[in-house]
Amino acid sequence: MPGRVPAPYRVLEPEGDPRPILFDSPHSGRHYPEDFGAAASIADLRRGEDAYVDELIGGAVAQGITVLCATYPRCYIDLNRTVEDIDQELLAAPWPGTLKPTEKSRRGLGLIRRDVVPGIPIYNRRLSVNEVERRIETVYRPYHAALRSACDALRERHGRVWHVNWHSMKSVGNAMTPDGEGAARPDFVVGDLRGRSSGRNLVEAVVGGLRDLGYSVSVNEPYAGGVILDRLGAPDRGVHSVQVEINRGRYLDELRVEKTAGFPVLRESILRLATGLAEAMPG
Repeated sequence: MPGRVPAPYRVLEPEGDPRPILFDSPHSGRHYPEDFGAAASIADLRRGEDAYVDELIGGAVAQGITVLCATYPRCYIDLNRTVEDIDQELLAAPWPGTLKPTEKSRRGLGLIRRDVVPGIPIYNRRLSVNEVERRIETVYRPYHAALRSACDALRERHGRVWHVNWHSMKSVGNAMTPDGEGAARPDFVVGDLRGRSSGRNLVEAVVGGLRDLGYSVSVNEPYAGGVILDRLGAPDRGVHSVQVEINRGRYLDELRVEKTAGFPVLRESILRLATGLAEAMPG
């Protein structure tokens, strides 16, 4: 029988009263649908994932933290872009609405990704307008609606929310990344849109917590945050959002997309960070 089409996201909700803390992972989905139509192999496409970040952060639910994770991969549609951030050259026909491609699209990293990594194109064809619209309506919009709903529910209940948007990054930059070919990265990068998406308390709690665990941490370089922080973060309304990028070299064989011995160590570190955040932000 045909495979069941999964929901575009899953939510891990804590038992009992949730704390006013929300984690989300928009790029760790690994369901590759039949309608993808990619030329690249699944093995290559998986190199575009924030692989297993959902598993790294899932334990936070035991600390009363709500966790939202994407189901579909970002090579299918990138949930951390606007719906206007599309490269028209990827489409078989003119887009019916307004397009506002950003530098992300120019580097092949827009809403619809062009390359997995430099030299590995995702498609050998142009996409129809209908299939891109379908991805937006069935994957993109439901995820953003669920994220907004979870955030609003916590804010209504507690009056404030700490939101952490989790990602992973290559251990070394390449031609598609903002820091360029060969750039070495710290263990973590914490972004707050350069002060726009969060007050200092959350930033300091995350940065300080990671440094106390022995990790090297950069703030806003080379990643300051994306569309999710821009939409959700509203410090003046009590919603504080930061983005955390995890260096894949800490837990992943980046070529094979397989967990290494560092995975359980890092998962425990993230659980300890989550515990510290829960203690600093009681329900």
